Amino acid sequence: MKVIICGAGQVGYGIAERLSQEDNDVSVIDTSASLVNHITETLDVRGYVGHGAHPDMLAKAGADQADMIIAVTLYDEVNIVACEVAHALFSVPTKIARIRAQNYLRPEYADLFSRQNMSIDVTISPEIEVGKMVLRRISFPGATDIVRFADDHITMVAIECMEDCPVLNTPLQQLSQLFPDLMATVTAIYRNGRLIVVRSSDQLLVGDLAYVICQRDHTRRTLGLFGHEEQEAGRLVIAGCGNIGYYVARAIGDVQPKTKVKIIENDGERAVLVSDKLRNAIVLHGSALDQNILQQADIQDADLMVTLTNSDQTNILSAAMAKRMGCKSGMVLINNPSFQDLTHAIGIDHHINPRAVTISRVLQHVRKGRIRSVYAVQKGMAEVIEAEALETSPLVGVAFRDLNLPAGIRIGAVFRDGMVLRPNGDLKIKAKDRVVLFASAEAVRDVEQMFRVSIQYF
Repeated sequence: MKVIICGAGQVGYGIAERLSQEDNDVSVIDTSASLVNHITETLDVRGYVGHGAHPDMLAKAGADQADMIIAVTLYDEVNIVACEVAHALFSVPTKIARIRAQNYLRPEYADLFSRQNMSIDVTISPEIEVGKMVLRRISFPGATDIVRFADDHITMVAIECMEDCPVLNTPLQQLSQLFPDLMATVTAIYRNGRLIVVRSSDQLLVGDLAYVICQRDHTRRTLGLFGHEEQEAGRLVIAGCGNIGYYVARAIGDVQPKTKVKIIENDGERAVLVSDKLRNAIVLHGSALDQNILQQADIQDADLMVTLTNSDQTNILSAAMAKRMGCKSGMVLINNPSFQDLTHAIGIDHHINPRAVTISRVLQHVRKGRIRSVYAVQKGMAEVIEAEALETSPLVGVAFRDLNLPAGIRIGAVFRDGMVLRPNGDLKIKAKDRVVLFASAEAVRDVEQMFRVSIQYF
């Protein structure tokens, strides 16, 4: 696949890195010569210095032969125009634009990005996607990661196995026997730097990070089974009230009005603005690195501090300070992957990588076959994939016990006619079933083949 990426910042770099690793033909355009030099020196991609929305630059990057354009510059208007030009002049089939300004995305303007109005196939709002992720993590504090599939009926939850985990050293096949009515399947574990797609005979050990696919209504019970009974935060402090912080604070006020929310915002004008809009939150003007401000926010009584500023360093240090001052738990937004491995070492409980969220949304449209949703885990080591089974799929009509799945693939759940089905030996996948599975990076191509339309079908 030939892909053009407009924007070589952190998100553009991450997308280029992932796509180039999969032997796609990737070209990157950016106005910054230093960013273009960096990306071409470290990745197997072509780089062009220039404006991503200009026809001559798109032509140099090979837009006339491109299968997809992904516009992720810092400017929404550039991203929109780049997609329009790619469509009008070069007939690029798939056009993806990152849109950050929430004014474009207000409900009353929902038709703006419909196909009859704009030549954009997919819009991605990292702020909204990350905001939803933060809200899920707040709702399920025992989860290290949590994503929803199949119209929110199925959940993938990553759970850390602590020393008091009740299901340690138990073969996974016995778990289904011990809890026959629990709609949950352990699909993979991350252990000592290795990601293992599990078999029924495998066991969980202390320190493992288990990836479990379950029915959404069974998520809390699943966490409890692993020994995680943490309660939702009743007192919450948010550092940073940009688009993400505002989205989170407003959603909590709407859904959990009893939760006491205090916000720390360093920009005075922004603090006044959000204070006027958020009636269920107290907004403090100041730095989240100022201990006096943290004390004014009653950080010592807080159940959770969520740091959502634009600075990784501020997010990490303020969360660490909050923990030292008595806050029970911390969740930080981290863009730089090199910082993510430091969080546990300095006592931070959870981190969220916005780049990973955006890349996962893009991969959904890169994958071949009837792929509905994709979520990448462990820096691309594997993916959780939701795919629709077609009549021609080799999975259809075969009992699970007789399926000869390629190595690196484990099916976690099947969604059929509004119901979630847990895999067992007798279950047979039917056409139009939506299958949620875990696949190692090496097995993704096999998944695409299993869910592609066969030529014989026509």
